Amino acid sequence: MQLKNRKVAILVSNGFEESEFTEPKKALLQAGAQVHVISPVEGKVKAWNKKDWGNEYDVDISLNNAQADEYDALLLPGAL
Repeated sequence: MQLKNRKVAILVSNGFEESEFTEPKKALLQAGAQVHVISPVEGKVKAWNKKDWGNEYDVDISLNNAQADEYDALLLPGAL
């Protein structure tokens, strides 16, 4: 599937399931989508990896500054 010229928002906050974020994000990027990590937390968010805290990831756009009509799709990774 080609997603060139498509924008996808990934909405996360601290404690999202890491594998539900990293694998879909990787697939979206490989398909050509432009992906933005959006969060109410500014700067970085921390993932949960099975039984403990995982990696931190950069937030591209704060939730307050995100415009829903600029995106073609929304990804919501699971949380704790």
